[in-house]
Formats: sequence, C-alpha cells, structure tokens
Amino acid sequence: MNDYDAVIVGGRVAGASTAVLLARAGLRVAVVERSRLGTDTVSTHALMRAGVLQLSRWGLLPELVAAGTPAIRQTAFHYADGADAHVTLRATRGVDALYAPRRRLLDRVLVEAAAAAGADVLHETPVVGLRRDDGGRVLGVRVRAADRREVAIGAALTVGADGLGSLVAREAGAELLSRGRAASAVLYRYVDRVPSSGYVWAYGTAAAAGLIPTDEDQTCVFVSTTPARMRALRRDGAEAAFHSLLDAVPAALSGAVRAGRSAGRLHGWHGAPGQVRRSCGPGWALVGDAGYYKDPITTHGITDALRDAELLSDAVLEGLGGGSPVVALARYEATRDRLSRALYDVTESVARYDWDGDQIRALLRRVSSAMSDELDHLDARPARRPERV
Repeated sequence: MNDYDAVIVGGRVAGASTAVLLARAGLRVAVVERSRLGTDTVSTHALMRAGVLQLSRWGLLPELVAAGTPAIRQTAFHYADGADAHVTLRATRGVDALYAPRRRLLDRVLVEAAAAAGADVLHETPVVGLRRDDGGRVLGVRVRAADRREVAIGAALTVGADGLGSLVAREAGAELLSRGRAASAVLYRYVDRVPSSGYVWAYGTAAAAGLIPTDEDQTCVFVSTTPARMRALRRDGAEAAFHSLLDAVPAALSGAVRAGRSAGRLHGWHGAPGQVRRSCGPGWALVGDAGYYKDPITTHGITDALRDAELLSDAVLEGLGGGSPVVALARYEATRDRLSRALYDVTESVARYDWDGDQIRALLRRVSSAMSDELDHLDARPARRPERV
C-alpha cells in the first residue's frame, strides 16, 4: 500500500517546486530533504525571464519581492577587447524585471508553499535507499529518522530531485545519455555596497566574472575559469585566485568589486561536466540537476529546475488522469531534452574558456536565442492556479 502518490527526494528548487504543483493538484505528496530548513547552498542565484514568469504565475513572486529581492532591469556585458554592451529589460510576457534571491529565501518560499498546499515536508531526513517490488519497480524510499531508525515511505512515484550526485538516479540505474567535457571552476562571495544596478557579466582572458544583485542589499560576485587553471591559481590560496581572476576580466567589473566591502568568506565549486540522464523508469523520475545538469556559466540552473518541475508535474497528472504514465513520463523527458539541447550545447562551448571577444559575443547570442525558445514554450501554457484544488 502506498502512503503517498509521490515522494520527492530533495527539497530545494526542483523538488519543492514539483511538490507545490502536485500538492496543489490534490495529490498526496511527501518531500524528504537532508538539510535544515533555511540553509544556503551553492547557487548562481540569477533567474532568467522564464523562471520569473513561472514564479509569478504560481503566485510566489510577491513574497520574494516583499523579502527585499531587488528588481533587475538592466544587464551589462564587458569584453576583453574593450567592447561593452548594455541591455534594458523590456516588459513582456508578464515579466518586467528579473530577480536573484538567495537560496535560503527562495528554497524556503517554495517549500513553505508546498506545505501550505498539503505536502508533508521532512527536513534533516536523509534517504538511505529505494524500496522495490520483486519485479524491480520502485515503491518509495527508506529514510533515516531522527532516532536513527530506518523508516519506509511508500509511494506510487519516487522523484529524484537530489542533485548531480543523485542517490535516486544511482539506485534506479538511470542511464547516462550524454556527458560534456568542459566545466567551470567558480569562486564567489557576497559583497556590500557594490555600485551595480543590474546583472553584470565580464569575459576576459580564459576567465569570466559576474555581479548578481541579491537580497539583503548584497551582490554575489563570482569569478570562473577552467578547473585546471583554478587549481593552479589556488596554490597561493583562494583569495589570491579570486583576485587574480578579477584582474583577468575587464576593469569595469573588477573596479566595481574592489569599490565594495566584503561581507563574507569565499565559496567555491570545483566544476563538473554537463550531463543528461535517462529521467524516468518503473516507479521513478528525475527532475533538476539529478536528470539534467549543465555548467553554471550561463546562469540558467534555477530556471531549468522550475521549468522541469512544471513539465514533470504535468506528466504525473496526465498519467493519473487516464493517460499512460509510461508515455506521459517519456514525453516529459523528450520535451525537457528538446527545450534544453541548444542551451546545453552552447553552454559547453562557453565553459571551454577558449574564446576571443568576437567568439564569446556570438556564443552569447546563441544563449539568448535558446532562452527565447524555452520562454515561448512556457508562455503558451495555461497559468497555474495558486490555490490548492
């Protein structure tokens, strides 16, 4: 007997968003998350237009704005050959600004919305394995309770939203369909009083950097390069590597960072190649980085997670509404791959860090085109009602 229609492993953006949509549709949903509520995590922060569109249509954007997440209406690009470009966001598709909330805010808003819709949310609850029947079908999960006992949670569908190193993907035997070769190693920190009114991206000699205004009047400042170069630079320490990479990008960005005031320690990401996994099977599905991960250099990961949560929830509801669950989940994977392919491929090229000024500008035009295709698909969909039905 199933305790739930769906148990979702991972309560961050992908998992919590999927829980919101399924619980609002009346399904019995459990979310199990190993971390504490309200903790931060490594993130690019920046939402693109498609992600803002979804949060707005789900009725969750006002809470992020009320919490102090600044509206971003301008983007600046700086290149090593001295060229600059400034873009003002035009209000369209119901989106008049972009946002970049801290993850401890965004994840909390999403998971609290899931709980308000009726989902059972269990934080500090690690999953230790999957449950199966004699034929191998996944029937739920086994978790470690607070008293260290192992407890079974049964579900008709187990959703892996547990990130790049997904336990669900590993134990379900999710096939690796594609694996990239390029990767970005990243250092970032939060800085007070940075003179920036919007997103700022800078591309230098085998390095990139960015300014991402976030809540609490802070700016996330990142630098990135290849993993090999980052390892070499970090031999003199993380601070030396951070400033060396700042010196490798146009002065318009590095000068703004040095004019600010550091508000915390450096955080890092060692880099990992992009990958696409088979994302559905008997009794299981994957969403977010668990099923599809690409390098963070194009700052699209959160938007991807929101998009895929919607695509997956549609497939689940279709399967329960009289359609074939197998066919519906296969369609979810195919749609995700179709919407992702162009951005995945161009991100691989950007993450090689072997471009010059003309080449990176051409790559960024491809990024913009891929985002437009995704936005067209999402904008054509019916709006989600914010209340539980």
